[in-house]
Amino acid sequence: MIDHTSVGVSDYSKSKEFYLKALAPLGYEIGMDMAEYKAAGFKHGERRDFWIGEVKKPTPIHIAFAAQSQKEVDAFYAAGIAAGGKDNGKPGYRKDYSPGYYAAFVHDPDGSNIEAVWRDPSKK
Repeated sequence: MIDHTSVGVSDYSKSKEFYLKALAPLGYEIGMDMAEYKAAGFKHGERRDFWIGEVKKPTPIHIAFAAQSQKEVDAFYAAGIAAGGKDNGKPGYRKDYSPGYYAAFVHDPDGSNIEAVWRDPSKK
């Protein structure tokens, strides 16, 4: 089991605002803001399991966040685009991934592929 993960970003303030808005529909909020280190931890409930930190040369990655419903995936996508993210896959079923795989993809300000996925139990 993964305890937490982090993403390197080129502009801490810009990325913090992006993630704060994009992840809000999934129940995330800032759990720790260490502005002096240009790092922040986002929490879902009591666990800070997602971090960002400013680095000189960020390497884009892919990370998928679990959603609790189709509505959450749709809201994540809309919030991510509104926060300045770039479309990398509108909300919808990805039948070639697995049955019931409903997801949306948004590129963050540094090009990382951020996904929200809900696994529809009615489609198994």
